[in-house]
Parts: sequence; structure tokens; C-alpha cells
Amino acid sequence: MADDDAASARNGGGADPAPDDAHDSTPPDGRTSVAVITRNRRDSLLRTLDHLAALPEAPEIVVVDNGSTDGTATAVRAHRSGARLLEPGRNTGALGRNLAARRITTPYVAFSDDDSWWAPGALRTAADLFDAYPRLGLVAARTLVEPGRAEEPLDAVLARSPLPRHGDLPGRPVLGFLGCAAVVRRTAFLQAGGYHQVLFFGAEETLLAYDLTALGWGVVYEPSVTAHHHPGTAERPGRATLLRRNALLTDWLRRPLPVALRGTARLLYETGRAEPGAAAALRGTLTRLPSALRHRRKLPHRVEQAVRLLERRANEEAVHP
Repeated sequence: MADDDAASARNGGGADPAPDDAHDSTPPDGRTSVAVITRNRRDSLLRTLDHLAALPEAPEIVVVDNGSTDGTATAVRAHRSGARLLEPGRNTGALGRNLAARRITTPYVAFSDDDSWWAPGALRTAADLFDAYPRLGLVAARTLVEPGRAEEPLDAVLARSPLPRHGDLPGRPVLGFLGCAAVVRRTAFLQAGGYHQVLFFGAEETLLAYDLTALGWGVVYEPSVTAHHHPGTAERPGRATLLRRNALLTDWLRRPLPVALRGTARLLYETGRAEPGAAAALRGTLTRLPSALRHRRKLPHRVEQAVRLLERRANEEAVHP
């Protein structure tokens, strides 16, 4: 009873759905591990660990603590999930997922943030898909937003992707996904280099999708795999600026030069008009631009054409929603 009360307190006195019950009749599935990155969100992380510990697949859980100062490490060590804790001693951003993937030995890795978790059976379904489709590199899951389990708006965007289907892949081919609701083939993820150091954090998923696809791996949206996401309600200062910076850096890293130059000119124009966040995004881009140029590698023609198809669809929907 004491453990139940503690979990209820962490979940806001019952405001969130309780962790899904483990199914004793379902054998564990050792094909997939779960990697979680966190920083100073102890209570949210503990809720996530409660849910992950209850999964019938009984996955190994690896938590990367990005320099928390709120007692996160001690709480993880004491949690019943038995999660393995990695402490790089600094904030590694999204690169913490790379660190976890290098330490994990299972063939597949599911990524959660400290505010997301996997539905019972989702990891088994994903592993079955990877087993059945050798070219499959990443599965973007259907995501339910808590509390209330509303559909994540990005799901609808991914579901109507105009990219053509392939007979050797399940689901709908995409070039984007939600980082806290994705499962990867570990070898593909590591071959692509994981998340890129130039971006650090924020809109880092697009570049990984580009790089996996460029290597010939399939990136798909598959709604039969389900994740849950319970984002906090507090504002995240600077988030929009970070997303704009990294979107432009992604262009410099992989897109044709005219695309990157147009994006930079647009941001310069917005800075001149004193549009909110534009100057900060421009400064951040220029600071990281030398590194981006050193790591610049144009996408293969087939991938660039897929990117342009997605951009045309997005523009059309903006004009005719």
C-alpha cells in the first residue's frame, strides 16, 4: 500500500492513469531496451519508470541523467525498475540517447523522455516488425497525449505523408518523428551516427531521419505501435528559438546550398524586422555554422526529392488547410 500511495503522489494524486498492470501470462521479450534521457525532472521521471517497470516485455531500462541537481540519480537507483543509470556529468542533450544506445546490447532500442512511456505490447509489436522487415531502421509510434489520451497532432501529419510506400517496409514512410516515441534498430542508429552533435537538442529528429534514409534504412510511421506522452504545462523559454536555429542548421548540414542560403536570408530579414526570437536564432546559427560546414554532407538525390515532396505538401496544406 505504501508503494501505491507513493506512486499516486507522484502522479498528482490520481490525476494521471495508473501504470498499466503487468500481464503475468505474457513472457518477457528481451529484444528491446528502453533509453530515457532526463534532467531535473525527478517526479516526472519516476512516473515514467513506474509505467516502464510494469510493461509485460520487461525491457532493460537505461536512464541517462544529464547533470540533474534534484536528486534524480538517487531516486533512479532506488526505483523498483532496476534501471541502469548513466551519469555523463554534464548536460549532453539529445546526445544522451547516443550514449545509451552505445551501452545497450539488445538489437532494438526504444526511446522515451522523462515524460513518456510505452503501451503494454508496443515494444513486442515493434520488435516483430523489425524482425520481419530487415530494412526497417526506425518506427515512429502513434502517440497519445496524457491526461486524456488525445492524439498527438504530429500523428495526423505523419499518417498522411505523401511519400510512396515500399513493399519491404511496413507503415507509412516519413522523414520526421517524435523523439520520445520512436524505436530504432540499434545497428542502423549507430551507423547513422545517432543524434548530431551540432544540433545538441531541439528538432534533432529530422536530421536523423534524413541520415537513416540516405543510408537506405526505412523510417516509417506505424500506428500499431503506441506510446504515451505527458508533457508538462510549464512554458519552455527559448524553445521556439532553438527549433528555428536547428531547422536552419539542418539545412546547412544536408540540403543544397541555395536552400540553406534562402533560409539564412529569411532569418536575417526577420531579425531586421525585430521579430521575436529571430535575432537569438540567428546568433545561435552563426555560432554553430563553422561546425555545421565541417560536417556538411548533401543528401542523395532521391532523399532530397522526398524532402521537397514533403515541403510542397506542407505548403499546399498551409494555403488550403
